[in-house]
Amino acid sequence: MASWSTSTPLPILLGLLSILLLHPLTTTFGIRLGIIHRRSPDLPVFREAPSFQNGEQCGSENADGIHVAMTLDANYIRGTMAAVFSLLQHSTCPENLYFHFLSAHIAPEFFSSIKSTFPYLNFKTYAFDSNRVRGKISKSIRQALDQPMNYARIYLANILPPDMGRVIYLDSDLVVVDDIAKLWSVDMEDKVVAAPEYCQANFTQYFTNMFWSDPDLPKTFQGRNPCYFNTGVMVVDVDKWRKGGYTQKVEEWMALQKRKRLYNLGSLPPFLLVLAGNIKAVDHRWNQHGLGGDNFEGKCRSLHPGPISLLHWSGKGKPWLRLDSRKPCTVDHLWAPYDLYHSSRHSLEE
Repeated sequence: MASWSTSTPLPILLGLLSILLLHPLTTTFGIRLGIIHRRSPDLPVFREAPSFQNGEQCGSENADGIHVAMTLDANYIRGTMAAVFSLLQHSTCPENLYFHFLSAHIAPEFFSSIKSTFPYLNFKTYAFDSNRVRGKISKSIRQALDQPMNYARIYLANILPPDMGRVIYLDSDLVVVDDIAKLWSVDMEDKVVAAPEYCQANFTQYFTNMFWSDPDLPKTFQGRNPCYFNTGVMVVDVDKWRKGGYTQKVEEWMALQKRKRLYNLGSLPPFLLVLAGNIKAVDHRWNQHGLGGDNFEGKCRSLHPGPISLLHWSGKGKPWLRLDSRKPCTVDHLWAPYDLYHSSRHSLEE
């Protein structure tokens, strides 16, 4: 290693300094001119994903861009990376995908982790002020559902660029096994939200007896045929959401929930109160949800019959945790090939 003493001539010192400025030294810890940038101990290390390029039939990236919004959280970033990988791998025009990541903190380690894993990814990160919703959250049946980032989807229209007309919101505990352009191109038919709708589900279970016994509250569904839909996969007309003041509408129900116990399930019920029975229903193949089991025990579940375009581990059980514990469910092996975790034993063969 080169060294110098106080007797080293000043011109030589200046020359060495100019070399350092033009060609900064780096190490595996990211040392740059004496400043050490260490990876957060909370973030796992990921392998670099292969690059994906557009097919010949793809149009302009700007004119035919597909916008996907997701949240970034240290506890779920392994799922986020797998979801992004699956989207790119199954897209006919992967270079036309634009990702918008919402995070409670615009942490440099989040940015560097995404950039090192997906060097060619089109993405932006946005700060979500968790204080905006923290006082509005009511305790639910599972602590994970009470985290502020679980409510960030309510504020998408307030955070994303004003010229964005449409966005697909996706949770971090899913993988896409079809071309996302098919979901993006859905005819919204003047609706604010498009999502798979499940009218066979017992809709009443999403609200308490206090809600149903109130003389006025159930009237909110008059003129609608309310059905359950999962808010982890939604196409949102951002412009209509803004103009219709839907953020405020959802917040009003959250405020009432603080005074009366209307529901027990986090951010989903206020969405249902505002939008159930008034969304554009899309094919069930776009949300094979519930693979994480129930919200209490997360017991294994099997796939529903029919074609599948998206696998969603909603519920308590997450595939990366069950795989690492060596107690996976059968469906978790469908998630494993998209896991880019560097130390993963379930990696995709390259």
